[in-house]
Amino acid sequence: MALIVQKYGGTSVGTTERIENVAAKVKKEVDAGNQLVVVVSAMSGETNRLIGLASDITESPSAREMDVLVSTGEQVTIALLSMALQEIGCEARSYTGGQVHILTDSAHSKARIQDIDGARVRADLEAGRVVVVAGFQGVDEQGNITTLGRGGSDTTAVAMAAALKADECQIFTDVDGVYTTDPRVEPSARRLNKITFEEMLEMASLGSKVLQIRAVEFAGKYNVPLRVLSSFEEGEGTLITFEEENMEQAKISGIAFNRDESQLTIRGVPDQPGIAYKILGPVADANVEIDMIVQNTAQDGTTDFTFTVNRTDYKKAMDVLEKVSADLGGREVKGNDGIVKISLVGVGMRSHAGIASKMFKALSDEGINICMISTSEIKVSVVVEEKYLELGVRALHQTFGLAEEVEV
Repeated sequence: MALIVQKYGGTSVGTTERIENVAAKVKKEVDAGNQLVVVVSAMSGETNRLIGLASDITESPSAREMDVLVSTGEQVTIALLSMALQEIGCEARSYTGGQVHILTDSAHSKARIQDIDGARVRADLEAGRVVVVAGFQGVDEQGNITTLGRGGSDTTAVAMAAALKADECQIFTDVDGVYTTDPRVEPSARRLNKITFEEMLEMASLGSKVLQIRAVEFAGKYNVPLRVLSSFEEGEGTLITFEEENMEQAKISGIAFNRDESQLTIRGVPDQPGIAYKILGPVADANVEIDMIVQNTAQDGTTDFTFTVNRTDYKKAMDVLEKVSADLGGREVKGNDGIVKISLVGVGMRSHAGIASKMFKALSDEGINICMISTSEIKVSVVVEEKYLELGVRALHQTFGLAEEVEV
């Protein structure tokens, strides 16, 4: 008998018919002798509807009341799913985040989980019930309802699995696992049977939308085996694990890309100690996250500084940089919001030389110019012109043989 935590997102519970399908999936696991905790999101579109109601009342609702409002979406789903399970002869009980006692800090709309009291849930599991938990929400020490922000239901599921020492946490989505790259860009992209937490963290941080990065971090920290599966078709999905066996053969696991990149350059500033801080400090103070950084020093005692930021922050960063340039006596400020980042990810890089040069040659053969390069132990990222994104991804996918199944 295994203890399994399953999470179903808004699309998976978007209608009463889909909720009944989820109930049937859950009952199948129960009939196989497993204990089940099911974490659910609000029905698709419901959270946006609730936010719309608030905006009809006021342009600036209090964060506390917004959490009270949007948390009702999940409350509807847990009640309906529990009813659906009871209707097919499966004992079930629903709990809000506060009833489980998912304790969080008081940062409304982006609260972080501090502790989970699993006693009630364990008692219900031992009594043979399925426990249905509202994702995305908790309660602070003062008893205020809090919500966990984007990807909060994934985080709830992983946190419940960690607290209950579950055998596996299964995240059901509208895709059937983690792919070598986005199948919409490269049709020959292949579903991975297994990927390491390190690789998944890199993929999530680099733009892969399958799992929220907070949930992956949480699972990695508490050693919770994660599996990504489809709500709509049968299959084994992708297991995210710590194990790295067979990674000697699999040099690259996947290709991630991010379209939301922009590049800024400040030229001709004095090359002196502290210049990096004088340039990047004001950008950080403006709450703009910086990604890749390149510094080039000229022979005339000046330096050029290039960095990338999210495209939504491009104008704000440009305004800050122009002021910095004027203060430092810089020669010019240039920007480009038509770039993308393409990244190779794989723990096999640790034991294989020449991955980066092979990547650069593949892009060169397609006439793609590289604007910036960044590397880590298990990742190589390049910035290229946006028009070359799909060509670059497809070329790399073919060069590294990612469409082919790796022999185990």
